[in-house]
Amino acid sequence: MTDTAFPQSEILDRLHAVFGFNAFRGVQADVVERVLAGRSTLAVMPTGAGKSLTYQLPAVMLPGTCVVVSPLIALMHDQLRSATANGIRAATLTSVDMDRGQTIDRFLAGDLDLLYVAPERASQPHFLDMLTRGRVAMFAIDEAHCVSEWGHDFRPDYRLLRPLMDAFPDVPRLALTATADRHTRADILAQLGIPEEGLIVAGFDRPNIRYAITPRDNPLRQLMTVIAENPGPGIVYAPTRAQVEKLSQQLQASGRPCLPYHAGLDPQVRADNQARFVASEDMVMVATVAFGMGIDKPDVRFVAHAACPKSIESYYQETGRAGRDGDPSVAVMLWGAEDFVRARQRLAEVEEHRRAGERTRIDALASLVETPHCRRALLLRHFGENPPPSCGNCDNCLDAPRVTDATEVARKLLSAVYRTGQSFGFGYVEKVLTGVADERVTQRGHDQLSVFGIVTTDEAPLLRPLARALQARGALVATEHGGLALGGDARAILKGEADVPLVLVPKKEGRPGRRRGSAGGALNPVGDPLFDALRTLRRDLAREAGVPPYVIFHDSVLREMAAARPASLGELGQIGGVGTRKLDAYGDRFLAVIRQW
Repeated sequence: MTDTAFPQSEILDRLHAVFGFNAFRGVQADVVERVLAGRSTLAVMPTGAGKSLTYQLPAVMLPGTCVVVSPLIALMHDQLRSATANGIRAATLTSVDMDRGQTIDRFLAGDLDLLYVAPERASQPHFLDMLTRGRVAMFAIDEAHCVSEWGHDFRPDYRLLRPLMDAFPDVPRLALTATADRHTRADILAQLGIPEEGLIVAGFDRPNIRYAITPRDNPLRQLMTVIAENPGPGIVYAPTRAQVEKLSQQLQASGRPCLPYHAGLDPQVRADNQARFVASEDMVMVATVAFGMGIDKPDVRFVAHAACPKSIESYYQETGRAGRDGDPSVAVMLWGAEDFVRARQRLAEVEEHRRAGERTRIDALASLVETPHCRRALLLRHFGENPPPSCGNCDNCLDAPRVTDATEVARKLLSAVYRTGQSFGFGYVEKVLTGVADERVTQRGHDQLSVFGIVTTDEAPLLRPLARALQARGALVATEHGGLALGGDARAILKGEADVPLVLVPKKEGRPGRRRGSAGGALNPVGDPLFDALRTLRRDLAREAGVPPYVIFHDSVLREMAAARPASLGELGQIGGVGTRKLDAYGDRFLAVIRQW
């Protein structure tokens, strides 16, 4: 494909006509201009930065069809709804579509702007044969980190896409991902045949998400607090199917609709639960990490982890499902020492050549949960950025924890673990250190040890959080029978060669996700009755069209309508997010509601 010279004015005109925006955000303009000029590109953009626009806009401007490779059918169908609502001619070619023959005919006739397919289908010879009989404008590879073994969601079929694209040497390729460190980015470029100069990296920061991480002490109460403080849809991630089922039942006491989602559910139940969540404006979905990648729901107001995710990359991707619409959102993580115990035990199951990398990921996650400093700064530095030292929108910046030097107490705790034989749990070791001479302690003669009763009254409250912190950093490890043993840098601590700063979490009710006032910000913070009336109309229109409410308009668009109170279709069309197709379809009905106020 030769360079296509589209005047800037024409690009902006189409941007407004199709999507209702007067300007690009972030690096969108750079990506779109490269694609329109026929240059292959890897765009690393945070969730919510508008990645889909960077191929949907070129798709309606370039002759031919943009072939979009996407990993999940649910995600394709979600994006299909949004594209169709904007007047884009789009279709999916998946195993569950009954109109596959019609879709192929539309492609061959040049009647499609977008064609969504899974990598498993895209890598088949028959798909290549079909493409050669039509006209391909570009290839868009969504969730491109799936192509890399360095990535956290490796999908082998992504590695079979290169031959397909190489068969169309003049067709540009656009790879898109939100989570890719330097290793992964280099691998994506190599695997998909994109030149290094084609890399565009937007910042990883999601400033509208407030991060809060706190020890797990009463998880049900803590999660109830998060739900109570955050109106709007939310996701609670739990590590096992059994915990998903139990939590989804318990959290119904919050008064909010609450459903489970995990791979063990009947496929139809799983699909129904997901559809109900996508359409809802207040539902809480309790899920394993199998849930989320397949939805493009922009109005998720909170994501809560009931336990640690497997890595910082996973944490970033999972929390990134909150606030894709740019409105204030909350990401809360509850963590415990057992999360890190399990993670370090799983290292034995990892292939030896990957073990060091996985250990580094666990250590990085331990640093995130134990830091007394800005969470966001640590997160962004992990992805190679150089952020300011404070963000003003995480728990540590809003409510700084106290840090104490617990090195001496740590040495006492580690000594007691060692001298009692590295086979007892925390409760027993705590009794020895605090001088509780019960029957078990005296029978073993541990009341005669030099460590018996050496912890002072002031030091005793530090033992439990200290044991948790030492397990997070790997200085204490669990034995197969649930006892504690020395590991990591324990000997360096005992020798006085390593310090142990201990973060003391402020004792305040509702700290997870807490902020001055309501945590997530009310959906209608000023209590404007017009905004509520517009939401009611949107809900009715969504029900009529059989689509989620956000496909009609985002909350931010309704807020702007309520504030500007446009009196004509022309004025309504100037509001961001109101494109030509939506103005024609819904404009008169929204104006009718606005005129009532």
